[in-house]
Amino acid sequence: MPGAKWRPMSLNRKNLALITFPVSLIYGTVIFIRNLLFDIGFLKQHSFPQPVISVGNITVGGTGKTPHVEYLVKLLEKECSVAVLSRGYKRKTKGFILASPGSGTDEIGDEPKQIKDKFPQIHVAVSEKRVEGVEGLLKTLPPPDVIILDDAFQHRYIKPALSILLVDYYRPVFSDFLLPFGNLREYRCAAKRADIIIVTKTPHELPVPEQQKIISRINPRPYQSVYFTTFSYGKPVPVYSENSIYANDEFLKSSQTGIALVTGIAYPKPLFEYLKNNYSTVLSVSFPDHHDFTLKEITGIKNKLEKMVINQKIIITTEKDAVRLRRLTGLDDELRQMMYYVPVEVEFLNNATDSFKKKITSLVMNKSM
Repeated sequence: MPGAKWRPMSLNRKNLALITFPVSLIYGTVIFIRNLLFDIGFLKQHSFPQPVISVGNITVGGTGKTPHVEYLVKLLEKECSVAVLSRGYKRKTKGFILASPGSGTDEIGDEPKQIKDKFPQIHVAVSEKRVEGVEGLLKTLPPPDVIILDDAFQHRYIKPALSILLVDYYRPVFSDFLLPFGNLREYRCAAKRADIIIVTKTPHELPVPEQQKIISRINPRPYQSVYFTTFSYGKPVPVYSENSIYANDEFLKSSQTGIALVTGIAYPKPLFEYLKNNYSTVLSVSFPDHHDFTLKEITGIKNKLEKMVINQKIIITTEKDAVRLRRLTGLDDELRQMMYYVPVEVEFLNNATDSFKKKITSLVMNKSM
């Protein structure tokens, strides 16, 4: 049925809070001491001659890091050589690895794989130790002019030339609490380390009074710039290159087309809302972030679609999930032809694109000279 969502059962929230709140207090104490040791210089931060731009968040997952990293790559690659460094979450390897066109998700992780596939001309590397990762990238010939650190706000062993903090519009940090009681990796006051704060995933039309209210709640320091970005969704693209089925607007908007949105990301609501508002029949099947899909799961979703009293069915997923879905073996031709992903791009509100570009490019150019 339209808008349906299948959810796993969860513990009673009140009982869960009795367990998680004390743990959050202990966790917060550890994080506070760690940050203090960096602030007073007891734990050493490393700087590098090339500019390093950190992109990260305080909220666990789902703030749009990868699209914003890709935005920075597109912004900078025409001006200089760019490299991206990630820890490679859920990869099955260790240490520093420089990605090649043939690198798979098991080797480098799904997000670095997506970035490497999209920008084969740049260096993409993974390393759980970011200092070693930057040093490894600087040994490549020629070394990159600028390095973008993906998901690195908490990796304080590197002192970035510019720190960008992403804040999810739908999960504001000022209404959240520390893990595991809430979704915050560290206290809200950690935002003071950022040079730029971007409120992500906003509606396309966000009234100025609401923007001002959000800025007031964030309470930025005088040296901080606050931007608002939204997602622009493109036309569905086949997950498998041999796919030649008819997923145009006329097909998707037909009352006889049923869409199953299948995601393994932290917060699929914006994409679900986009599909629900633009197409006729959409149901959502959500899995945990970085979920490794199984043939049984995808086949089960196809079977549920088959029970819908409509003539045409299609499975839509995210670009990041498509990277992992391509690893699946055993999918029949019919299933492969049903599967599409929706590409996403970042757009700045308030005609702030030029302002942001100027801030980024001036930093890189000045630091590189």
